[in-house]
Amino acid sequence: MTFSQKLILNGTQTFLNYKFKQNFKAIKKGDTKKLPSKKSYMMYIHIPFCHTFCTYCGFHKYIYDELLAKKYFQALREEIKNAKELGFDFDTLYVGGGTTLVNENELLKTLELCKSLFSIKEISCESDPNHIKPDKLRLFNGLIDRLSCGVQSFDDEFLKKTARYQKFGSSKELIKKLEAAIGILPIFSIDLIFNFPAQNEKDLLKDLQIAQKLNPTQITTYPLMKSKLTKKLIAKSFGKDLVDKEFEFYKLIQDFFKAYQQNNCWSFSLEKNSLSDEYVSYHNEYVGFGSGAFSFLDNKLLVNAFDLNEYESLGENKLIAEFDFKRKDILRYNFLSKIFSLELDIDKFNENFTCDIKKDLSLELALLKFSSFLFERDKKFILSDEGKYLFVLLMKEFYTNMDTVRAFFKERILH
Repeated sequence: MTFSQKLILNGTQTFLNYKFKQNFKAIKKGDTKKLPSKKSYMMYIHIPFCHTFCTYCGFHKYIYDELLAKKYFQALREEIKNAKELGFDFDTLYVGGGTTLVNENELLKTLELCKSLFSIKEISCESDPNHIKPDKLRLFNGLIDRLSCGVQSFDDEFLKKTARYQKFGSSKELIKKLEAAIGILPIFSIDLIFNFPAQNEKDLLKDLQIAQKLNPTQITTYPLMKSKLTKKLIAKSFGKDLVDKEFEFYKLIQDFFKAYQQNNCWSFSLEKNSLSDEYVSYHNEYVGFGSGAFSFLDNKLLVNAFDLNEYESLGENKLIAEFDFKRKDILRYNFLSKIFSLELDIDKFNENFTCDIKKDLSLELALLKFSSFLFERDKKFILSDEGKYLFVLLMKEFYTNMDTVRAFFKERILH
């Protein structure tokens, strides 16, 4: 990267962190979810349970307990029914965690309820390697359209340092599990993490080659994300960072997947499709259900209760807080989420967000063009190769900052 590109990259990351913390101060007690207009939204469901925790993961979760989980799913379904009464409708459902398939029977009942109440056409779900047994996956035929399996690495040493070796098995065991699971559901994605401390090009290339040989429908490669919740655990497991090769690793990944269709800045498919991990790229408004779930509606970020007892006791309305954002910050967020899918239709963006993006984000666009991060063609903004890396980092910063929110509410539970 050139000096000017590095300068823009560092400045943009600093600015994003500043704006997030500035808006974070605007916290106040939440109100009930209001329906901005009669249209379809994306639905997000959070399942906050895992059997054990991975060192790098900052997502909201609890140790799995079957009785606790059953009570949780019951409360979750009541929250979902309330959304129907409020007049919401959804065309897409994304289920995240935690371990989403930690209790298949309860999840099955929940997905069937969602399909019966709403106009849902696509369901995407996350999983871990212990919950992809063929007989279990077949239960979800006709329900789950895309399953994303968090493998993260096929290197036994990295698996041990991330507390995944004991939980999910060795690289050879992982490969056997994946071979048996791929092909049961329409889309199967293997998720990998790159830029582990001490990882080298040979390590990363081996992960990519193994994933490619398994022939999944999608392969997604995330940079290692370090937040307030995970930095100490990562350092304890891996030691201090050596030379950071994130940019070089990203170039290697881009080159490796040249024959693939690129869904967004870090997802690759045999055939391009919009059903991928980064649902914010395709749905600017979404409603979250479950403990610790976020909603983005009417230019507000809404936060559900994190504490399980509080979540269950709140009745139909699970909100505890909201964040207000200024119009320009909303446009920046939507620009980030849309351009992350590699290109942005200018006229469509202006129509969707009632703006003139060239005027409203004139300074931001001028800097991005000057640094060759994006260019304009056929009434579209299109990312360059360097621009793809920039927005990988910005999306990483976005998710890291969301971990800051989770850390705040986790401390609230502990105190």
